Amino acid sequence: MSKQRQETSSPNTAGRRSGRAARIGNAIITGAADDDPSAIGTYASAGAQFGLGILWIAPLLLPMMYVVVYISAKLGQVSGKGLFGVIRDRYPRMVLYPLVVGAFAGNIIEAAANLGGVGAALNLLVPLPITVFVVCVGAIIVSVQVFGSYFLLRRIFKWLTLALFAYVAAAAMAKPDLMEVLHATVFPRVEFTTEFMSIVVACIGTSLSAYVYTWQSNQEVEDEIALGRKELFQRKGATDEELSDKRRDVLTGMVFANIILYSIILSTGVTLHPAGETHIETAAQAAAALEPFAGEGAKYLFALGVVGVGFLAIPVMTTGAAYDLLQAFGKKASLHAKPADAKLFYGVIAAVTLIAVILNFLGFSPMRALVWSGIVQGFSVPPLLLMMLLMTGDRRVMGERRNGWLTNFLGWATTTVTFLALIALAVTWFL
Repeated sequence: MSKQRQETSSPNTAGRRSGRAARIGNAIITGAADDDPSAIGTYASAGAQFGLGILWIAPLLLPMMYVVVYISAKLGQVSGKGLFGVIRDRYPRMVLYPLVVGAFAGNIIEAAANLGGVGAALNLLVPLPITVFVVCVGAIIVSVQVFGSYFLLRRIFKWLTLALFAYVAAAAMAKPDLMEVLHATVFPRVEFTTEFMSIVVACIGTSLSAYVYTWQSNQEVEDEIALGRKELFQRKGATDEELSDKRRDVLTGMVFANIILYSIILSTGVTLHPAGETHIETAAQAAAALEPFAGEGAKYLFALGVVGVGFLAIPVMTTGAAYDLLQAFGKKASLHAKPADAKLFYGVIAAVTLIAVILNFLGFSPMRALVWSGIVQGFSVPPLLLMMLLMTGDRRVMGERRNGWLTNFLGWATTTVTFLALIALAVTWFL
């Protein structure tokens, strides 16, 4: 396998090397885009509700975010298949189908919440009903995916995600007590209440969202196809250089994503929480945390950031749902396929987007829906993460590229923490 991979990939080696610096540089933007509207709403709610007392969750999540994205990428690189394609090969249908139902439903709910979040952000700028924006954004995204290219969409909107770095400046300009910030970051303060555990689970769920697993593993496959490796035997395996590049790329991206996460909690924790605005119900409240930096322009910065990450993340969720469903039933799914040759794939993407749009007409608060979608994702994280750890530790799937001790340690620790957080939340519900 190793020899075949080297022979197949050698014509592209120069291209990979020339693009390596660009990939690492783009990891900053990729990391910012990982903080989708659901994440922004969840982290802002965490800071507003619990102040600086929940800052410790950012450093806790960093290694968890890294290991989840890395093993997802590694699985796709080495197996040559997407996540649910590998699960279908290795496990019985009684394991496969419940997992795909959970992931599929989670993707739809998250996409619906993110559409509502984008609509709420645009409503700050233009006073039209949020549902009008939801319909328009959904139509634009589907049109680009089917008739254009998601990668074109990514090039257009990825720079808008840099508006999220305004939270870093806002956190600094709010002049928090540095010793209090340091203490809250290093020493966890935990409240055994439903409200607190709900926010913890939501933060875990939105930072380790299941759609990330599907997307990351499948994008490794899509990248291989783009290099001309259309057959499975051509895609299998990964060189030391490729895995090393991927580790560095993922770590860089997740560090920057974590900086945004930390800054959102910090800025809302020192502006909204002391002012008594502990429950964020509107986009205007979430944008208010940027006022120390942007003043009256806070709503514009907030809207730019949310719209940017929304247009990046929503197609990931809807496409991820299509990947999950079709791979579970052994059907081909690829963004490189033309719509005429992949009617089922693009049809599922359109159907998922339509359902997500319709869910926004049920009357839920868009900002509150962002937090609840994180909680839903929190329940789907542990089983899928467990499956990925089992598969990336399986010689039959990974060959000599099984996880090392550090990856295994981080992976199993992440799985344990997510399970314990869910158990704690469930206990508070019953008590």
